[in-house]
Amino acid sequence: MLTGSLPTTAYLALGAAAALCFYLASPHQRLRPALHRHARPLRVAGWLLCLAGLGAAMQALGPWAGVFAGLTVFMLAAVLLPYLDVGCRQRAGKNNHVG
Repeated sequence: MLTGSLPTTAYLALGAAAALCFYLASPHQRLRPALHRHARPLRVAGWLLCLAGLGAAMQALGPWAGVFAGLTVFMLAAVLLPYLDVGCRQRAGKNNHVG
């Protein structure tokens, strides 16, 4: 059984890692284009990490607050990852526009 701040750290890390797995499985991402070949295993890993993060959040905060906090961490990471991708591409000088 996890005690102290370990469940909090676990659900924050697991939620962010789950969002990263789903993002890397997307055909629209440009962070690591080579990983698109492994989209199915990345999606499975994303689901498993998301469920593990929800479990840790529920252990840290209780059932309702844990589900809310765990999904909030996931959504925050899912929203920030495309911006991180654009920032990395602009820093590298690869400024490909769509349209």
